[in-house]
Amino acid sequence: MAAETTEINVLTADTLLKNWQGHRRLTRRVIEAFPEDKLFQFSVGGMRPFAEIALEFIRMAVPIVDGVSSGEWKEFKGTKPSTKSELLRLWDAQTTELDAKFPNIPPHRFSEVDNAFGMWENPGVATIQYAIDNEIHHRGQGYVYLRALGIEPPPFWERD
Repeated sequence: MAAETTEINVLTADTLLKNWQGHRRLTRRVIEAFPEDKLFQFSVGGMRPFAEIALEFIRMAVPIVDGVSSGEWKEFKGTKPSTKSELLRLWDAQTTELDAKFPNIPPHRFSEVDNAFGMWENPGVATIQYAIDNEIHHRGQGYVYLRALGIEPPPFWERD
């Protein structure tokens, strides 16, 4: 005899945004932990410096929210930061923009399949999750870099 199951909605759009913003707060602390010169120059094993990795997150976040919302996939057109303060200013501006734009995604767009940036064919929620997973994955590189520099990274579980 099969067990009876009840469908439970465990993730709302608001919960997804809060989760993403928690990861972004943690990534911001990783950026802050780097000395200015190391943020843009230091790497391990031929990987990119963390400033370039953080810029990748920036190039994805708002454009993904805009794309999921509208079906129009436009690349980020901002200026590449050259200092930690410029990078953090851009990060913070985008955090505010995410908070403003995310709630405006029409509910049906989370399940509609798009070919995001001509590369990823997924429902909107999966494309958003890709951005979150990508940030988590590459933030791990930042942790390795910080440890290699003798700097204790922020606790990975503290996302407030």
